[in-house]
Amino acid sequence: MRLLGARCTVDYDGRLTAHLPEARRLIMVKADGCVAIHADGGAYKPLNWMNAPNTLAEEPDRWVVTSPKGETLTIQLHERIWEAATELGEDPGLTKDGVEAHLQELLAANTAPLGDALTLVRREYPTDIGPVDLLLRDAEGRAVAVEIKRRGEIDGVEQLARYLERMERDPLLRPVRGIFAAQVIKPQARVMAEARGIACVEVDYDALRGIESDELRLF
Repeated sequence: MRLLGARCTVDYDGRLTAHLPEARRLIMVKADGCVAIHADGGAYKPLNWMNAPNTLAEEPDRWVVTSPKGETLTIQLHERIWEAATELGEDPGLTKDGVEAHLQELLAANTAPLGDALTLVRREYPTDIGPVDLLLRDAEGRAVAVEIKRRGEIDGVEQLARYLERMERDPLLRPVRGIFAAQVIKPQARVMAEARGIACVEVDYDALRGIESDELRLF
């Protein structure tokens, strides 16, 4: 982990263009190559970022981050305020809560709620940035990566997108499509998922457990 506090301007050029005017910001470079620019506020979400894999070219007063798709993030350093670097070591990953873990178990045993003719390959399929919850195959033999959340939010979509990017590098898997499954998926997360070609599926936890709904039905 490398941290740089600096007065800087930032320009992104890729799917669109974006400009951050000169201000003091925190620049974070993670061990996997991810680069993120933060303000002093706004919770965890960065102002701009470039996910790994990418290439970071450093000059004394300018950093240029380039992705394999040709996107660039140019950070013009007007003043370096402070800098630090440390090794955090391997992260054990987030431990799922009881509902998420049980959802994974139930959907592994019964993939029908996720779509037709899906077959389980394995649970917790490993990638070099962490395990994806389920790896399935569809009727055509195509790989399907499934990320399962109790509540579907934007960070879950971004997590699955990172897994898909890594899995696409494996010739035995690609092409890989993604399914984002949750009990409830927030509208913003659904929009982001659909923009990235990721299918969204809301699953009924009680129905998966075989618990009858107490809602009145006509049939």
